[in-house]
Amino acid sequence: MKNSFVTTVTVSLFAAAFSTGALAAADVDAAKATAKQNNCLKCHGIDKDKDGPSFKKTAGKYKGKADAEAKLFTHLTTGPKVKLADGSEEEHKKIKAKDDAEIKNLIQFILAQE
Repeated sequence: MKNSFVTTVTVSLFAAAFSTGALAAADVDAAKATAKQNNCLKCHGIDKDKDGPSFKKTAGKYKGKADAEAKLFTHLTTGPKVKLADGSEEEHKKIKAKDDAEIKNLIQFILAQE
């Protein structure tokens, strides 16, 4: 019970921290540099699907969802299994960044593509 409470509080605080960030504009050049360094554009186009969905499609999926940034942060930092366009599955690459702010900026850039 104690662990679930701690987890709930942690997730809530994390979501609250990201929810205020949705109002901030992304540093586009820095976000593109992070995407390039992590080979994101190998599988994702900004406005066209590749093996993975475009950033525009991802932004549309999360539009209006308060937990969008938190969910994308988890997705980009944990390496979950993802289904590719050809139906195969693989682990999503974990983003390597100097700090969480760099990842958050990339997420804000992705969500701004709607």
